[in-house]
Formats: sequence, C-alpha cells, structure tokens
Amino acid sequence: MLTILVANIKGGCGKTTVATHLAAASAAAGLPTVLADVDRQRSSLGWLERRPEKAPLLVGLDWAKDFTDTPRGTKRLVIDAPAALKTRQIEDLVKMADVVVLPVLPGAFDEQATQRFLTKLDELKRIAKKKTMVAVVGNRMRARTKAADRLDRFLGGVGHQVVTRLRDSQIYADAAESGLSLFDMPGKRAAEHRGDWQPLLSYIDGV
Repeated sequence: MLTILVANIKGGCGKTTVATHLAAASAAAGLPTVLADVDRQRSSLGWLERRPEKAPLLVGLDWAKDFTDTPRGTKRLVIDAPAALKTRQIEDLVKMADVVVLPVLPGAFDEQATQRFLTKLDELKRIAKKKTMVAVVGNRMRARTKAADRLDRFLGGVGHQVVTRLRDSQIYADAAESGLSLFDMPGKRAAEHRGDWQPLLSYIDGV
C-alpha cells in the first residue's frame, strides 16, 4: 500500500482539493483507494457524500479522532491532514507516509507558514533519511502575476522538489460541489487542467 499525506500547517492552501484529486486519480486508474480525513471539519468526507454512484469507487475513513485500519486490499491511502498540526501529530502522520504532498499558495503569509512546516519536516528522521519523500506543489497559480513570480522565487529555495504548479480555475470549485474531480469530468477544459497533475502523479508512482 502506498500512503500519501497531504499536509501544510497553513489553512486554506488547498489540501482537501489536492487530497480528493489524488484519491480520485488513483480510483480512476483502477486502484482500490481509501481517503482518510483527519480534519474535524470533514471536508473530504463531505465531498465523498456528494460523489455520484457512477464515479469510480472511493472508501472514506473518519480519522478525526482515531486512526482506524484500512480495508484489506487497499493499494492507495490518501490522508487529508488538518492545518495547525501539533508536532506529535506531524510525527505520527509522517511515519505512515511514503510521500508528503505539500500545497502552497502565492502570498507572504502562506510562504512563511510553509517554510516553518518544512523546517519541522526536515527535523524528522524519515524525511532526513528520505524514507518519506516531500513533493511541493504550487497551488492556484496565475501566470504573469507578481504573486506567481514571488511564489516561484520562494519555491526555488525551499530545499525540496517542486513537482508541479496547479493553475487557478473555477473548475475546481465546480467539481467539488458535485463530489467530482478533474479525473471524473469529460471535456477539453478538464483535460487541459489534468495536465497540470501529471508530473505529481508520475512522481508518486515512482516513489
């Protein structure tokens, strides 16, 4: 089983969007996939409740209080972590993970919080020994803006691989409202944005 932890101590950086899309991509590829929601807000589980029956099957687990076992035969486990994680929580979740996917938005506050989180991660043995990999994702990027340029400069110095940059688009809100992801949606627009995800999916497959 490959375990993907989506985490950042900064709220509102798109963790749930990234977690649900990674889970949906795995399910669409035919892999038995579990989406575990550690956040008390249960946004990922709410997305699953809205998910159409015809969409590829995903199993949801409520991990807000306890880490329950995954079903037998699970090939991918995607963990949607809450913001403001305590050090012990970070340690426990990283121990489970093969890869940490860390989304970051353009903006000074997001960059500052992300840098603090990366510093905490770098102190963990699993990260230092590369037993758990870290993939940084620039999220809600708008081309040719000062904010995007600033984020690019920040990402260039984080000390971890920046795997991809996801463009800002209303299509993500539309998909979330229906319990879907870009990997469940037909059409040229969804296909175009799915291309942003391919470097991340390839990176995870290679872990």
